[in-house]
Amino acid sequence: MAAPRDGAEETGTGESEGLRRRKKELVREASEPTAPESRGEAECGVSLLPGSFWLTRIVLLRAIAAIYFVAFLVAFQQNKQLIGDSGLLPCKLYLKNIKQYFGGKIGLEAVSHAPSLLWLLDWAHMDTHLDNIALVGLAISFFILVSGCANMILMVTLWILYHSLVGVGQIWYSFGWESQILETGFLGIFLCPFWTLSRTPQRTPPSGIVIWAFRWLIFRIMLGAGLIKIRGDRCWRDLTCMDYHYETQPVPNPLAYYMHRNPWWFHQFETLFNHFIELVVPFFIFLGRRMCLVHGILQVLFQVLLILSGNLSFLNWLTILPSIACFDDASLGFLFSSNKGSVKHQVSEIQAEKSAGGGPSKTYGCYVRQLVHLSLGVLIIFLSVPVVLNLLSSKQVMNTSFNPLKIVNTYGAFGSITKERTEVVLQGTSSSDPSDPGAVWEDYEFKCKPGNLTRPPCVISPYHYRLDWLMWFAAFQTYEQNEWIIHLAGKLLANDRSASSLIAVNPFYEREPPRWIRGEHFRYKFSRPWGTHASKGKWWIRKRIGPYFPPLNLPGLKKFFQSRSWPLPVSKRDQH
Repeated sequence: MAAPRDGAEETGTGESEGLRRRKKELVREASEPTAPESRGEAECGVSLLPGSFWLTRIVLLRAIAAIYFVAFLVAFQQNKQLIGDSGLLPCKLYLKNIKQYFGGKIGLEAVSHAPSLLWLLDWAHMDTHLDNIALVGLAISFFILVSGCANMILMVTLWILYHSLVGVGQIWYSFGWESQILETGFLGIFLCPFWTLSRTPQRTPPSGIVIWAFRWLIFRIMLGAGLIKIRGDRCWRDLTCMDYHYETQPVPNPLAYYMHRNPWWFHQFETLFNHFIELVVPFFIFLGRRMCLVHGILQVLFQVLLILSGNLSFLNWLTILPSIACFDDASLGFLFSSNKGSVKHQVSEIQAEKSAGGGPSKTYGCYVRQLVHLSLGVLIIFLSVPVVLNLLSSKQVMNTSFNPLKIVNTYGAFGSITKERTEVVLQGTSSSDPSDPGAVWEDYEFKCKPGNLTRPPCVISPYHYRLDWLMWFAAFQTYEQNEWIIHLAGKLLANDRSASSLIAVNPFYEREPPRWIRGEHFRYKFSRPWGTHASKGKWWIRKRIGPYFPPLNLPGLKKFFQSRSWPLPVSKRDQH
């Protein structure tokens, strides 16, 4: 009886091994290229099927990490000077005022008004906390950028850290891209497994709900931008806005200098193309895979054109990001190596195994993740209701959040176009009498904003100089609306090191500080290429409009500073 039993075992084992071999052959056959997307993929033996988003997730995570890295780098290099202990608008005073407004308690209302980890920390060391937040953010985002993998813990950490800066950033962090990076980063959390660090975590395939959430984001961004233009400045309707945009945008670059001189019909074409991209193309998302790919390609190319023609912070780079969700693995495969063992090869094997009816068995965690993603979808639908109503309203507002965590927001850009460029130029003098006709006034030069007529426009995108950006807004407002500019003037009267680090040239830095500083208002225009002024090396022509704020000295600013709890800077001249 033993012999037959052994034979049966051998037969059973042989059949089991045969089935396993056959399954492997099926997987291998399915992974071989049958209809490669490109000749290169066929030669390498790896082609990917449409409809999966493993590679899309890697590209999205790296793109999110890249944006975070730039944002935290800007924070590390500028936050102490802007919102630190001795900043132009100290966040410590901001938090104290919020606390006082809500009855002297740090409760839910106060935290909702300004969500930030800084509520929990010792405010006596605010500069250190700001640096630490930025450094941790830099480290995590760099790791994700290099590795191409992340988990929910890392992505939540990045989101909380940046939210902590936006919550206390005040006017410096008041622009649409701050809400946009938070909404984008929030969606990025749900791209990842909870704990695993792998570029292709087989038990955590990219969720279709999250992919559609990114598509919904780019749809709202572009449609919101298009509608605010049509409902806003008349020049968007009569197709003349591009006659002014290149010259009057916040921080022009060298290409804008030449683009400004294009003929009127070209500017009209640009405006029409802008309307097509923002008002028509977004609907391609809902018309199937091919049209969604067309949408992604057009949106990426459009944002690249904007990047080439101006310095709009990391806004355009950030806007490219959700468009990546329009591309599946088959369309992104060309970005990845096809070598055996590569990520692309792994995705091919995952697709083949799925086609053969295989794949990892579902666990309890899989069902939990599905429930989380479903809850995310319901949350986004719920929070989108006021956003959609805003899009449909004739009184549409842009760059607004209807929830304190900025999870789903309204967007828009350049609803109105300034027709003339004005600049505030800060000037200092060592003269004891500012009204003396013989007083010599010397200009302070900023990092990037127009000032010196012979300095070429800068190229800094995706980096961002927050002070330069706010100076553009200050130029068509008043100094009473921008008290921080008086704080800046007071610091420059003392040759303050932190304030001087925010500008390119302080003419008094290696000398005695100035006795007086004033703000002058100028109208700036591009010089004509190859014209008389350009032949003298001038990129700009300017004409004085009048004073922006009168000459100021430190003694005269004492009461102004005290009323705002700003410490009065001490000049070296006063120390002597």
